[in-house]
Amino acid sequence: MDHVQHDDISEVIRSALAEDIGDGDVTSSAIVSLGASLSGRFVGKESGIVAGIDVAAMTFVAVDESIRFTPWVRDGGWIVEGEVLAAVQGPARGILTAERVVLNFLQRMSGIATMTRKFVDAVRGTKAAVLDTRKTAPGLRVLDKWAVRLGGGQNHRMGLYDIVLIKENHIAVAGGITEAVSRVRRAFERQLIVEVEVKNLQELREALGLRVDRILLDNMSTEELADAVRIAAGRIPLEASRRITLDNVAAIAATGVDYISVGALTRSVKALDISFLVESSR
Repeated sequence: MDHVQHDDISEVIRSALAEDIGDGDVTSSAIVSLGASLSGRFVGKESGIVAGIDVAAMTFVAVDESIRFTPWVRDGGWIVEGEVLAAVQGPARGILTAERVVLNFLQRMSGIATMTRKFVDAVRGTKAAVLDTRKTAPGLRVLDKWAVRLGGGQNHRMGLYDIVLIKENHIAVAGGITEAVSRVRRAFERQLIVEVEVKNLQELREALGLRVDRILLDNMSTEELADAVRIAAGRIPLEASRRITLDNVAAIAATGVDYISVGALTRSVKALDISFLVESSR
């Protein structure tokens, strides 16, 4: 996590806490005395890759700097059912106020990391890298994509601003692949990665002649993907996309493509079951 990501994550945490707390935790303020303290543990209720430990620590600090959060596992590690992820101790009001936001982050990020690891394991032994997409929860992209990395995947572009991805609709507006690429190169003085989406082998051959940085093979069969790899002959990295599942990803990787982008990593998230259990209070 670099400095820029830390700032972005801090903003996500502030927004999540503001959404949940509003002008105050009315339940805790009514029931829990101001000087009360408690200790508790976060426990995994199923096996998987844990992600969000650092985010949990940052969230507790954002609520009350006197809360002590002690990780028992590291982000990216494998946990088994019943394993303790972390312990927390400090002011009861602050801990109870932060609890749900912390769990939301931990459960979602761990679910993404766990699903990513399944895809990464499925293509092991091939050269294909598993990529995420922009199909993330609004406002949570930096966390969703961090979770993908913790699961062993790689990040595609963060947004519309850092990589040029010329897709089918851009090509339709421009009147063709060659014209679309030409417009991009005329528009930007700064160096940007340029990727072009193609839907058949004829378009692939056209894109290969334009010396772009990557070609996205959209919705092709495994036979077409294998043909595309043979035609490209290593000149430009190839990315397979659309309808990628755990059932077909190994066969797609075996065609020899360099990247496989999987929208399901962050779009169809099954949260990892994690609970917070109070051990003592006073």
